[in-house]
Amino acid sequence: MSKLHRITPCLWFDGQAEAAAQLYTSVFPNSRITNASRYFDSGKEVHGHDAGNVLTVSFELDGLAFTALNGGPQFRFTEAISLMIGCDTQEEIDHYWYGLSDGGPVEAQQCGWLKDRFGLSWQVTPNALMRMIGDRDRVKAERAFAAMMQMKKLDIAALERAFAG
Repeated sequence: MSKLHRITPCLWFDGQAEAAAQLYTSVFPNSRITNASRYFDSGKEVHGHDAGNVLTVSFELDGLAFTALNGGPQFRFTEAISLMIGCDTQEEIDHYWYGLSDGGPVEAQQCGWLKDRFGLSWQVTPNALMRMIGDRDRVKAERAFAAMMQMKKLDIAALERAFAG
């Protein structure tokens, strides 16, 4: 089992924790499933799961620890929480966008956001965008922002063109 960080995001699934961990670790480099635990008969009147079913899956994405919990149907992901992926190249954006879209249907939102087949929201974002929209030249920054607002999957070249005017 990997070293636990003080804070480890725990993602709630309804029976899909193992499939989600497998997808995510297949998309991100330096990633792996580190452990799985299973439900016991104890507490079945509370948790409602059969003994032996997957309870949690511990995994790392690019070295960052996560836990996937098969908690049940009570809770669903919302856009209030998303995982942001900083990308240096268009190839990276395309890799993560299409990798996380695997097995869709994926709900593509705006501005580089997508929701994977498990309902988890991701922001696939070029690192250059933060530089552009934070630029002191507010006219250039606004052009880049306006271009971003029209996109689903972000296009670095188009953002750079808008930024340059």
